[in-house]
Amino acid sequence: MSPHRFDELVSDALDQIPQELAAAIDNVVVLVEDRNPDEPDLLGLYQGIALTERDSSYAGSLPDTITIYRDALLDVCDSEDDVVDEVAITVIHEIAHHFGIDDDRLHELGWG
Repeated sequence: MSPHRFDELVSDALDQIPQELAAAIDNVVVLVEDRNPDEPDLLGLYQGIALTERDSSYAGSLPDTITIYRDALLDVCDSEDDVVDEVAITVIHEIAHHFGIDDDRLHELGWG
């Protein structure tokens, strides 16, 4: 799959977020990289301060980042349909972290 097509899938996944939630996403940039250098099998990573943990000291902070790792995702998928599904799951999973939802709760909800 071309990098351009993969970027489109990430954009499509972001477009699936309900408008009410999308409007609440604050100071976040979404990036696509090949792999995480420290954890090459990692599919996605949220780095920042979740909305539930922000206070007045957050003002003026650099944007939080959500990074989606293309090559790691492609490694776990057998078809383009699998990639579409896994990209959507990974994007939603990382956005959930932005809203303060931890991995245990995401697994309970089926978004592990």
